[in-house]
Amino acid sequence: MIVFSNTTPLIALASVDALHLLPAIFQRVHVAASVAAECRVGGPIIVPELSTFSWLEIVSAPLPSAPRSPLWELDAGERDTIELACELKANLVIIDEKLGRNHAEFLGLKITGTLGVLLKAKQLGLITSFTAMAEKMRTQGIRYSPELVARLAARVGE
Repeated sequence: MIVFSNTTPLIALASVDALHLLPAIFQRVHVAASVAAECRVGGPIIVPELSTFSWLEIVSAPLPSAPRSPLWELDAGERDTIELACELKANLVIIDEKLGRNHAEFLGLKITGTLGVLLKAKQLGLITSFTAMAEKMRTQGIRYSPELVARLAARVGE
């Protein structure tokens, strides 16, 4: 199974020390080199150096798209994630930003977001509470629609 992650899910999971959920669910995760670079830049939430994780594969960026490609309106991490996922025929892309999700879906990619990862982790018994993890992310500055969180929580009986 080929799974790609964009930057925001890595930041969100790092904010609650939950990056370990990715290999527990997917075994191996791919990221574009530009995503690794965005994580390295840092910010209020520190993401550990991605190259230190044996379960994570950093993939070199594809050749630049044609100048008129609609993907050019995305940031480098999103654009490269989507292009690499298409090129390598990924089974799943983990991406949170609405514009990036829309582009990925338009191109026929199957997507999920950070909350989808938490939902799967709850279903597999890897976390005790979906709602508690989502709330913990919120306190770290990660924003999700409360209605979406409630709707997903209901799926796992919370």
